[in-house]
Amino acid sequence: MSLAILKSRALAGMEAPEVTVEVHLANGLPGFTLVGLPETEVKEARDRVRAAIQNCRFEFPQRRITVNLAPADLPKESGRFDLPIALGILIASGQVAGAGSDGYEFAGELGLGGELRAVRGALAMCHHAANSQRAFVLPIASAQEAALVRSATILPARNLLEVCAHLNGTDALAPYGGDAARASCAEPDLAEVKGQAQAKRALEVAASGGHSLLMRGPPGTGKSMLAARFAGILPPMEEDEALESAAVHSLAGGFRIERWGQRPFRSPHHSASSAALVGGGGVPRPGEISLAHRGVLFLDELPEFQRGVLEALREPLESGRIVVARAMRRCEFPARFQLLAAMNPCPCGWLGHGSGRCRCSPDQIARYRGKLSGPLLDRIDLVIEVPALGEDELLAAADGDSSSAVRARVVAARACQRQRQDKINAELTVKEIDAHCRADAAGQTLLKQAMVRFNLSARGYHRVLKVARSIADLAGASDIGSAHIAEAIHYRRGMAED
Repeated sequence: MSLAILKSRALAGMEAPEVTVEVHLANGLPGFTLVGLPETEVKEARDRVRAAIQNCRFEFPQRRITVNLAPADLPKESGRFDLPIALGILIASGQVAGAGSDGYEFAGELGLGGELRAVRGALAMCHHAANSQRAFVLPIASAQEAALVRSATILPARNLLEVCAHLNGTDALAPYGGDAARASCAEPDLAEVKGQAQAKRALEVAASGGHSLLMRGPPGTGKSMLAARFAGILPPMEEDEALESAAVHSLAGGFRIERWGQRPFRSPHHSASSAALVGGGGVPRPGEISLAHRGVLFLDELPEFQRGVLEALREPLESGRIVVARAMRRCEFPARFQLLAAMNPCPCGWLGHGSGRCRCSPDQIARYRGKLSGPLLDRIDLVIEVPALGEDELLAAADGDSSSAVRARVVAARACQRQRQDKINAELTVKEIDAHCRADAAGQTLLKQAMVRFNLSARGYHRVLKVARSIADLAGASDIGSAHIAEAIHYRRGMAED
């Protein structure tokens, strides 16, 4: 048999389209041709495959070898096709039995000695392979990650020889049966933060409804400490959420099995580019907003980010996804993250401090705050001041509820939201807001006054209602009252002051 056909997977955003690896041996001068739009690392498979086959004591055929990766218009990248190419050559040359190979999919990068190395995106590939009812043969280093897809059959292998023995029927590969390791690292506790009762309350409201939050205050007041503890008060991830988050990190090549089930916390430096934040590259990969999917994106020193980088956040904040378009490719990544941001009140940071250390002019303050556009601020639900603590507060012992106590209230509030509308409040549509976020007569009167006084946009009006709904859920109230509206308006006033 001079033709072998095997199955593998490519990566295109969150998708893993099927790739057919066709290997043909023909008479003529020895040669090795790879076709099917391969990237450089795929073309280099010729040398890796040749060395691996020879070092595993097989004969590399001295014939004209043609390898086609179909479909031809889908770009192929990385070394994941090394294993199916090597197996195709061995099957086509009659050194390995090819019967039954159509029941498997293969992916793995070959070392020169025939060992199999981990591949990027194993989780995404196995998720789609499970739908095809085929078992997936993978390097043992990628098996634990891929096994998170419970419906998939994973056959881990250490080297090329083990895969060949399995296909020949002499030594079958055992399906992977291990469990995912759970993270054991302790999260920082909210009770460690001294004072800042208002900021802690705002964090609880934001966590209960999935709202975005901007903290503003002088240096050293605890903004970063509060943000670092925010993920600890969020509800545990459901299995489908954990799988989505893990799949994104697998595509980026940074998934760690011990972080399975923990909400991601991403905090990029303010020098990050737009492509680093939203994703990009010649072969599009997820950016920070996608790596924070189902978790927290914390942007410290918010005005120090480039204007174009911040403006790129506007669409994902509304839609929960990002489309990275390039001349040859168009990939979509999920980006349902919760935004936390922090900034100083002025360039020097000391505006409003009791020491009177600020020397910034009104023009300097206006330029500094003007780095944040109105449309971006309009998409932030809560803006709070984080003031400097007095001597007595600093000397006193830390008090307040622990992260576990706050999390329990957040979980209860979200349970109410799931029962009422099957989603969190931040994701409500306009029609759903009208149905579930109606205030009583006193609340509506207060809201009308706030719309006139603070010149609320339609988006701002809807966001006030959603925050008020979350406040009512925390209080266990079925209806939104004037007190809930008043607190939500208080969180919105910080934007009007700019």
